[in-house]
Amino acid sequence: MKIALLGYGKMGKTIEKIATERGHEVVLKIDKTIENYDLSKVDVAIDFSVPDAAFNNITTCFKKQLPVVCGTTGWLTDYDKAAKICEQENSAFLYASNFSIGVNLFFELNEKLAKMMSAFSNYSVEIEEVHHTQKLDAPSGTAISLAQQIIENSSKKTWHLNKANENEIPIYAKRIENVPGTHRVSYKSEIDSLEIKHTAHSREGFALGAVIAAEWLKDKKGVYKMKDVLSGLS
Repeated sequence: MKIALLGYGKMGKTIEKIATERGHEVVLKIDKTIENYDLSKVDVAIDFSVPDAAFNNITTCFKKQLPVVCGTTGWLTDYDKAAKICEQENSAFLYASNFSIGVNLFFELNEKLAKMMSAFSNYSVEIEEVHHTQKLDAPSGTAISLAQQIIENSSKKTWHLNKANENEIPIYAKRIENVPGTHRVSYKSEIDSLEIKHTAHSREGFALGAVIAAEWLKDKKGVYKMKDVLSGLS
């Protein structure tokens, strides 16, 4: 499989390492704008760029019927528009706030726990995420995804960064040097507390998941989620 990397920072370099180990070839490494690059020999693009570049990167690929796996966060106000363009251009798109297999299993646990806890109004819920200081957006896309799952399965209406009213979910974002990422969902009452937590030990888990997603997406058409990939692997 021939891969174009859109964004060649720390994550891009880790994806290149994992992809090469799995027998693939990275034929393009694009740090900034995608224009003026020949994408004709590429099988799939993996975007881990920056919020300002993501939408243009993705939709340019769609117009060339090039499948895109995207892990860039902070641009999701344009997600629906991108998905529509994908369908119009008969291309393929898979966005995930987090490609780690462990995190996607964590999403499954979070959804199930939210459904169970919805019957117990005496528990409050909060989310904490910790990342490296180079992460540009806060809260993380993963934390937002966790909050959305809880909102869809409870009486909570929305989330807020670092504060919240009774019917809202607070997300606390911390930035610490050289931390790949930790996410914690906590439920608390006067009687007790319970929590689920995922801690990343390196970027390789995220990179591996992105490459697996690219392998799965190649030759497909349509808009998918990481849940589709996990279902296809099981």
